[in-house]
Amino acid sequence: MNLSQDHLAIRPVAPVGTVRTTCAYCGVGCGVSATPQADGTVAIAGDKQHPANLGRLCVKGSALGETVGLDGRLLYPQVREADGLRRVSWDEALGKMAAKWRAVIDEHGPDAVALYVSGQLLTEDYYVANKLMKGYVGSANIDTNSRLCMSSAVAGYKLAFGEDLVPLCYDDLELADMVVLVGSNTAWCHPILFQRILKAREARPDLKLVVIDPRRTATCELADLHLPIKSGTDVWLFNGLLSYLSRIGAVAPDFITDHTNGFDAALAAANIDCADPLAVAKVCRIDPALLIEFYEAFAATAKTITAYSMGVNQSSAGTDKVNAIINCHLIGGRIGQPGMGPFSITGQPNAMGGREVGGLANMLAAHMDLERADHRDVVQTFWDSPAMARRGGLKAVDLFKAIEEGKVKAVWVMATNPLVSLPDADQARRALEKCELVVASDIMQNTDTNAYAHVLLPALGWGEKDGTVTNSERRISRQRAFLPAPGEALGDWQIISLFAQRMGYAGFDFADAAAVFDEHARLSGFRNEAQDIPRAFDMSGLAGLTPAEYAELEPVQWPARRDAAGVVHSEARLFADHRYAHGDGKARFIATATRAPANAVCEDYPLTLNTGRVRDQWHTMTRTGKSHTLADHISESFVDIHPQDALLHGVREGELARISSAWGAMVARVQHGGGIARGSVFIPIHWNGQTSSDARVGALVNPVVDPVSGEPEFKHTPVRIDQFRVNWHSFILSRTEVNLDSVAHWTRIQGKAFARYELAGRNTIGDFSAWARALLGVDDLDADWLEYEDKTAGVYRAVHVVDDRIEQCIFLSPRQDMPSRAWLASLFARDQLSEIDRVGLLVGMPVEKGADTGPTVCSCFGVGRNTICNAIVEQDLQTVAQVTACLKAGGNCGSCVPEIKKILVHTRVELAAG
Repeated sequence: MNLSQDHLAIRPVAPVGTVRTTCAYCGVGCGVSATPQADGTVAIAGDKQHPANLGRLCVKGSALGETVGLDGRLLYPQVREADGLRRVSWDEALGKMAAKWRAVIDEHGPDAVALYVSGQLLTEDYYVANKLMKGYVGSANIDTNSRLCMSSAVAGYKLAFGEDLVPLCYDDLELADMVVLVGSNTAWCHPILFQRILKAREARPDLKLVVIDPRRTATCELADLHLPIKSGTDVWLFNGLLSYLSRIGAVAPDFITDHTNGFDAALAAANIDCADPLAVAKVCRIDPALLIEFYEAFAATAKTITAYSMGVNQSSAGTDKVNAIINCHLIGGRIGQPGMGPFSITGQPNAMGGREVGGLANMLAAHMDLERADHRDVVQTFWDSPAMARRGGLKAVDLFKAIEEGKVKAVWVMATNPLVSLPDADQARRALEKCELVVASDIMQNTDTNAYAHVLLPALGWGEKDGTVTNSERRISRQRAFLPAPGEALGDWQIISLFAQRMGYAGFDFADAAAVFDEHARLSGFRNEAQDIPRAFDMSGLAGLTPAEYAELEPVQWPARRDAAGVVHSEARLFADHRYAHGDGKARFIATATRAPANAVCEDYPLTLNTGRVRDQWHTMTRTGKSHTLADHISESFVDIHPQDALLHGVREGELARISSAWGAMVARVQHGGGIARGSVFIPIHWNGQTSSDARVGALVNPVVDPVSGEPEFKHTPVRIDQFRVNWHSFILSRTEVNLDSVAHWTRIQGKAFARYELAGRNTIGDFSAWARALLGVDDLDADWLEYEDKTAGVYRAVHVVDDRIEQCIFLSPRQDMPSRAWLASLFARDQLSEIDRVGLLVGMPVEKGADTGPTVCSCFGVGRNTICNAIVEQDLQTVAQVTACLKAGGNCGSCVPEIKKILVHTRVELAAG
């Protein structure tokens, strides 16, 4: 496939004007203004009217327009046969699925089939999927990849409050006097929220920002206090805080007596081994002075928010960590008022919407409990369903175990890539290999998971589908279509409804997404007022919208109810009346016992693996991997390791290493980021089988789960690290795809009008020129082929030129000291190479001064490290604000500000040193 921008599969679109929609990435839920252009591209801007972001977008959101092309899209239903995939009609694909599901259910029962869905689905999709499985198939075997990121937060909220309720809103971040970020690299993963916090601190310098994280991340660079606790010791830290608050009298006794239960048991559990701050500091491996500073600040600051994310949730003790945090707010009554409370920040755009409709295997729609007969009766009556699930289904990790064991014989995977994202991902692959029927609904043709699907169903993607999502502050927003449906793709709710009808189920004749939303809204209020404690989740005020009203629905938080006059009232924050969803109306302190992570390091696996995200990529890169803007900041998977550990284990910065665990192995490039403690390593989650030969970190991850939430232990896997010996390193920039089957290790990076490949090999290359020509597919001996070879040094470089424009280039060396990729990428933007360009290509470096901008720092404006360093030196820049004024870098989403700050410090130190 030709990779030039003018040859990408771009749909012709008649411009429809600007459409207000919602971002497809994290749980912040930013509003987006999308304007289709006549050439098929889409102009993207922040929606200034949306209360989540007020017009600001991070670099991922800003680059959404680069991801809507049709290259690589799954456009038609297909079935797998002995000789490969065959295109079929929707009727044939759904008929094959329905026949198999019916046969399996008839022979083995409803629990022998399952759905595995995703926080990428819209709420309407999620609702119909749950209605199908729990109300008609009669099984709760429907779980979601949200199990992997926020199910511990759900479990913690339900235990404490009686319902899955986030009590705060984003405005509270600006009203707080102290914000504590726990296990959250907010500057990179939720940059718009982080910028709101920083802007509030600029207006009120007394606002204190505390970060609790084992790594020194970009977020820590701008914090007032960083507690680098040992991974897995959060419960010790917060139990110690609870004990400290009680001991010094920082409590609200009337609130505890009147509005809570369980205080004595929770305090007793905390006092067992966390009453002594020195002992807590020792377990957490932090300076006791830092610990006391944090405890004192928390005690002295009533308006404190503790915001937590994956570093808390993704743990075999994740639910306990959440409740240990909540306990520290309940003891002082710091909840239900502006600027205070425990705040779960979700990772996916609709993780919250999935929770509303019972997306997890242990939940029912509308925040009802699957284990309660009265709740099951409410839902079954409303749905008029024939076969209601009566017990919780299989959670994600257990589901794939059951598939491998043959207990689940048919699985339908929607909008997710479990062979990359699940822990022990090779087990998930074994499971799908054995499964009798694997169906995948997706927007992309080639994913690690789709390779094992017997039926592929084309779904609509962002910009094409229509519905709603709910962000981390309970705000429902519209995701609107502004692009035509490509090929035969359908919305997920449509696909599920058609399948349900093929199964013979009534109740799935929805006319459009608005009809699904209306049913969801009506269920949320059904028989709710008859309850002693009505469910807080109630969006019945949004029921009965006309299609036009649904189309124009503005962002609104739930609860959303109508008064007697028909006016909808929404609540920004919960619990102002101190009424909770437990039967007695009281919140619960939960006793949290301290315990070490499930698997400790050992002689064979002496290091602890922590996983997470990088700034410019998203999940398994099936969307962000298409954007050249997002590819430049961090191009390859890496393993961040302390220099002393690297020396001890015989690996070097810049070289490749093999990281292995008891469950699997992968290869990544070694780096010393400066923020990792001894004994730990960090690897990002994003790379998959289409973007790298061997970089799926999920293959390593410990599959142990939290006993309450079922969330896996992504932050604590025992691993070892070894050299990955290679004979040569190489990279390629090419306008056409390159066949890499013969290469030992490779990574593919999307460029603008080309693809870049980073390669390494273990073989010995005899004829460099023949090898390069074969790899690049250049068999024309008369081609314009420039090359340089130093056989003694093992250095080779070649450039293929077509019509005076660079078509491909390849550079090879036994070492990593090869030319700047940024400089070479700039040559692909030129219609014609100059003679000085050709000279530079042969000598392996730019001849013109300033041609090499260096690695990208600010992706929003494409500003490289060398450009920033040169500006600091030449214009005597002293502050980040001056760098931004000069180069724009850091002036959009701000997620690169911590990096600019570090560059500024290092450059000025070098200047001072002479």
